[in-house]
Amino acid sequence: MASAPNPQLPILYSQLVPLNSNDHLGWKGRTTDKAPWIAKQHAIPLTVEEFPVAQRDYPIIFSSGERPVPLALMGLNEGVNVFFDDEGKPLGTPYVPAYVRRYPFLLAKLQPDTDSLSLCFDPTSGLVGDFEDGERLFNDDKTPSDHCQQLLNFCEKFEEAGGKTQLFMEELAKADLLMDGEISIQRRDNPEQPFTYRGFRMVNQEKLRELRGDQLRKWNENGLLPLIFAHLFSLELMRNIFARQVEQGKGPMAGANGAAIPQA
Repeated sequence: MASAPNPQLPILYSQLVPLNSNDHLGWKGRTTDKAPWIAKQHAIPLTVEEFPVAQRDYPIIFSSGERPVPLALMGLNEGVNVFFDDEGKPLGTPYVPAYVRRYPFLLAKLQPDTDSLSLCFDPTSGLVGDFEDGERLFNDDKTPSDHCQQLLNFCEKFEEAGGKTQLFMEELAKADLLMDGEISIQRRDNPEQPFTYRGFRMVNQEKLRELRGDQLRKWNENGLLPLIFAHLFSLELMRNIFARQVEQGKGPMAGANGAAIPQA
């Protein structure tokens, strides 16, 4: 159902170019009310700080692989997004993950032997360029504009939230709480042949119940326990997404065994 983002190039990003005043002095950044780059994305990375609000709209799952990450599930099948139309316009008022709002910018290492991060952008986005309209990224004296500084601050806060998310995932790994997930959904017109979704990870509730009291108290005090419950409660929304896929004509195709076949 969901695979971890490509470690070589983050999802959504086609290219990365460092933003600098020498090459981009007269450039501007545009805002937009639609995001076509997520129209076919069925899962978007989340930070733990977003769990409380994201759980209202999306199932929160964890990617498969050696380094699982939290994901907001926007569709049960590859290439299906039931919260944004084909042009990237929101259907209703779903929460927009910070990962999406950050695009086309991000902080990245330019040199592998340093911890210094530089503000970069995706030049294919159509949101950054030598435009007539938009907000300037640099002042005439080559210093960052207020708009550029706001973008940098947002990216820095995202990196901080990413660090907290990594610590959360490390805690889950230490407790060996993640298990392979599976959900079967029956359609009213064919209840004997349910669609089964796999390829994601979730918290093992049996192991969670077996945790020692001191561990649970620690997690409750540092805020980890509410995050786990937000994830578990949100899983019920998978059936809502299935219903929306059917309603939008994006329902799954059944395989020989009646199981849906997402491409992970």
